[in-house]
Amino acid sequence: MNLIHKEGHKQLPMPEGTEHFQEGFQRANVPPIEELVSMASEMNVKMIACQMTMDVMSLEKDHFVEGIDVGGAASFLNFANDANITLTF
Repeated sequence: MNLIHKEGHKQLPMPEGTEHFQEGFQRANVPPIEELVSMASEMNVKMIACQMTMDVMSLEKDHFVEGIDVGGAASFLNFANDANITLTF
């Protein structure tokens, strides 16, 4: 949820012991999370935020970046059934 949260992606911690990856990301010209999410949106990637998780965390759709959908497991499975690729995290 933090990847698509308007502010959450700015505070993602690097797992302990992997701080050196940041330099590697910069050397490899890996865009920041905000830009990657924007690129995904431009490529019509469908992003579905979990309604139950949002309820537990007291989050609303307007807390997230533009273009996300909100749904439960049944909504996701219905979409994923016809999808070429699905990623969950």
